[in-house]
Amino acid sequence: MAKHNELGKEGEKLAEEFLLKNGYQIIEKNWRFKKAEVDIIAKKNEILAIIEVKTRSNNYFGNPQDFVNQKKIKLLVEAINQYVISKELDLDVRFDIIAILKNNNALEIEHLEDAFLYF
Repeated sequence: MAKHNELGKEGEKLAEEFLLKNGYQIIEKNWRFKKAEVDIIAKKNEILAIIEVKTRSNNYFGNPQDFVNQKKIKLLVEAINQYVISKELDLDVRFDIIAILKNNNALEIEHLEDAFLYF
């Protein structure tokens, strides 16, 4: 497996642990619909949180969250619309980003709630 793929999988595991520690229930991981892959679907209270995990080893080219583009957002929104309909869910939906910066022994995790409001 390529080194960046390993970092991405490690980031998703760290994000999952972070969410569980903060009271979220993990519903799905790596859920796919057409060309979209949703990293984590979680629930807290009556909110369905759609989590895009971005992990980087440095911020030389920008912060991890800077790598979520309009195309990715569009794919995620379409996928989650299908998910909610197919599961017949009646929950508020929120799109979050968990940005992880893992550089040597240093680890920064930032949870950006309602992140797509700013794009």
